[in-house]
Amino acid sequence: MISADLNIIAPEIVLAVFAMLGLVAAVYSGKDRVAGILLWATVALFLVVAAWIGLNGQGTNPAFGGMFMDDAFSRFAKVIILLSAAAILAMSKDYMERRDLLRFEYPVLVTLAIVGMMMMVSAGDLIALYMGLELQSLALYVVASLRRDSVKSTEAGLKYFVLGALSSGLLLYGASLAYGYAGTTLFSGIVVAASDGHLSLGLLIAVVFIIAGLGFKVSAVPFHMWTPDVYEGSPTPITAFFATAPKVAAMALFARILHDAFGQAPGDWGQVIALIAVLSMFLGSIAAIGQRNIKRLMAYSSIAHMGYALMGLAAGTEFGVTALLVYMAIYVTMNVGTFAFILTMERDGQPVTDIDSLNMYSKAHPGRAFAMLILLFSLAGVPPMLGFFGKFYVLRAAYEAGFVWLALGGVLASVIGAYYYLRIVFLMYFGKEQEELGVDRSPILYGLLMTSAAIMLIGIVNMFGVEGAAAAAAATLVN
Repeated sequence: MISADLNIIAPEIVLAVFAMLGLVAAVYSGKDRVAGILLWATVALFLVVAAWIGLNGQGTNPAFGGMFMDDAFSRFAKVIILLSAAAILAMSKDYMERRDLLRFEYPVLVTLAIVGMMMMVSAGDLIALYMGLELQSLALYVVASLRRDSVKSTEAGLKYFVLGALSSGLLLYGASLAYGYAGTTLFSGIVVAASDGHLSLGLLIAVVFIIAGLGFKVSAVPFHMWTPDVYEGSPTPITAFFATAPKVAAMALFARILHDAFGQAPGDWGQVIALIAVLSMFLGSIAAIGQRNIKRLMAYSSIAHMGYALMGLAAGTEFGVTALLVYMAIYVTMNVGTFAFILTMERDGQPVTDIDSLNMYSKAHPGRAFAMLILLFSLAGVPPMLGFFGKFYVLRAAYEAGFVWLALGGVLASVIGAYYYLRIVFLMYFGKEQEELGVDRSPILYGLLMTSAAIMLIGIVNMFGVEGAAAAAAATLVN
């Protein structure tokens, strides 16, 4: 029944209608004059839809002949995506307003990107997957170059667009091969073609191209080349958005297609994912060491963290997916707090991204410095911070799946990566005396920074039900 299908995709419909109404309202009421109201309305709607999905969803509900799947896995990912997007939008308002970047298109484009992400994590078909991916990507290409008077921002948008188009081409080629060899675009049909535990040569080539296409979206090596320049060139709140919601959506899509469409042959794609994971961990950790710009450092940090998350996916097990989801939830929380801190860094009203400007930061701002210390320790995986448990989960998943070399590589890369996080801590507490760095006094930024740091501490004894929800989501996907 079409009405039942529409009921299943009601959250996506609500967001899409809101985006279109927001567009019309802004055009007919003075455009950017309503941008602030539209932004707060978007934040409120994201929170309401997240609560709607998280509290009301139950069971597995396919729609449109299996092209769209509403299950525990997709609901878990959607709640993280919506909450992180709401947090990023809320903390971006003052920054965008002061720099004349708060245009009505901003919340509208973010909303459309979120609709695409929600479509991605619920995709049960190659065509639905591509529709969601492109809706997300087209919106993100525009917001990356929102600062039209900046050469770096324009370059970021162009680079993201060109390489994004290349990744879409690789993904489409893989999808066409999968359709050709399986005779269907439905994941449920493709998985039957590999029911003997091994992929045919054609399907193996298809899955490699699909992995390459999705590797661009999660910034995995060797498909990471766009990340540092786009992170640096985009306005800082946009960078924060790139580092959170799209990463969750792409990683969830990765897990969805590999387990739903190729889940009968994890041995055929597990080695490929493991190789990408170890390359990402080491390149991200080593390349970040020489960075002096904190946004570029966070770009390489993101590459390394995607490598750790991919360890859970490489395992090809239910616990591996649980570890992946737990890791992504912790990673997003850490990044929201870290970018809230980065957004507070300014001097004479201008944003500052140079790491050396944090010399003796703790002397003038001890509370913020301590919160950042907790977040950096967590990002580095220093026990007993929550980030340590995220890494422990994925390392255990890799080890139990027989990828001992991958787990050892993860430990070594984590030790290397700790250097550039701890260097920032050293500068904040023991650096040279210099001109005091000012801070943005926004209560939203301060609140998100402190909340994120508190979660890293409180989560040690209580993970707020994330572990149980992730396990339930993984059980739905891997069956």
